[in-house]
Amino acid sequence: MSQRIKIKALLESEQTGIDITVKGWVRAFRQNRFIALNDGSTNNNIQIVVDFENTDPALLKRITFGAAISVTGELIPSQGQGQKVEVIAKEIEILGDCDPEEYPLQPKRQTLEFLREKAHLRFRTNTFGAIFRVRNSLAFAVHQFFQERGFIYLHTPIITASDAEGAGETFHVTNFDLANPPKTENGEIDFSQDFFAKATNLTVSGQLEGELGAMALSDIYTFGPTFRAENSNTTRHLAEFWMIEPEVAFNDLDDNMDLAEDMLKYVIKYALDKNADDIEFLTQRLTEEEKQKPQNERSEMTLVDKLQFCLDNDFERLTYTEAIDILKESTPNKKKKFQYPVEGWGTDLQSEHERYLVEKHFKKPVILTDYPKEIKAFYMRQNEPDANGRETVRAMDILFPGIGEIVGGSQREERLDKLEQRMDEMGIPKDELWWYLDTRRFGACPHAGFGLGFERLVLFVTGMGNIRDVIPFPRYPKNAEF
Repeated sequence: MSQRIKIKALLESEQTGIDITVKGWVRAFRQNRFIALNDGSTNNNIQIVVDFENTDPALLKRITFGAAISVTGELIPSQGQGQKVEVIAKEIEILGDCDPEEYPLQPKRQTLEFLREKAHLRFRTNTFGAIFRVRNSLAFAVHQFFQERGFIYLHTPIITASDAEGAGETFHVTNFDLANPPKTENGEIDFSQDFFAKATNLTVSGQLEGELGAMALSDIYTFGPTFRAENSNTTRHLAEFWMIEPEVAFNDLDDNMDLAEDMLKYVIKYALDKNADDIEFLTQRLTEEEKQKPQNERSEMTLVDKLQFCLDNDFERLTYTEAIDILKESTPNKKKKFQYPVEGWGTDLQSEHERYLVEKHFKKPVILTDYPKEIKAFYMRQNEPDANGRETVRAMDILFPGIGEIVGGSQREERLDKLEQRMDEMGIPKDELWWYLDTRRFGACPHAGFGLGFERLVLFVTGMGNIRDVIPFPRYPKNAEF
């Protein structure tokens, strides 16, 4: 019996005149003679040539769009244009019939909205095949980047009793009967009787636990699912998404910026090298999509140009204060073209401001640092007040073209007194985070880390416009299908 060979390998094969077995799904069947077969290893189909005069007509009728088949035959140099090799079928077996009248995916262009409703089938389209092959490569490249540098991959908990961001938008975890939970004498839910004997939720970040690992293992990273119960229906938000979060002992903010820039360039280059065909397909898809937009909304760069742009440029580094001065004096701000005017220091920057800095002003990726203390999380290291008495923290955000913020991070506050003072100011209960504070009590050291929302990265590298299209089964308000 011939061994099954993937179509990607066959199309790249230099060897012909051999018998092979190939399996996949029918993408087209023309003239009862030519089958376009695909197995998901590439968007490119291999052509199967059928001797229809000597093939059972009942079998030919079952070779329909979407059917799964196995073909054994001879791999020969292609007689037509577009590919080097094709297969002369000697034996065809139907593995799974597909009724073309019932099959939701028809051999025509489908809208992304329609395909979201058919997320269980959308992997079978060229667009989603390309997206998820790129996603796979990016995930592998993330691990390879950190492993090559001696990092320890740490699995942080999905169920936690802490809210790392202090935002309170968490999903609760309980095994109570929701219709009749036990109550205290005060009428509140008695979580002491719950499975974990306390109120717990799905994690919003592995950072705090990651810091614990870094305080002994020096260089760690997490890569796992995180959850936000934010009732947001934008094209940039999901309720369940994956986060990459390195934490590095003895690193300061400059080291942190270096690590993040190196990592982004590494994984983008890996995808460009490994998935050239897929990214070329997605580039063409995006170019066609851009043609439907008004001229002033079209991107000045193709997808490949945008990716190369991030590889070819050193990221521009400047403080939040410097960025505010640039934005205040910018033409769109003076002409009131920004949806959110930049009034002055303390403004929480919006995506339009971030994109202006990247795409118009510097024309390169940007890293903003030293944000106002009041708009950042409790764990960020505090700077000394500036000459105007303004208080900032050692935060950093990396801004990319077309997407705005892609990485957020900081040097962490390692001084116990400063950390406790900040937690008091923000109303974060110290008794619940006693274990986190212990890392500052026993052998504290400077350290830093960042978070990269993996879907944001996939969105950028694939050029897709909606984050729901770059995760296999998106979770968002009112939707937990499949």
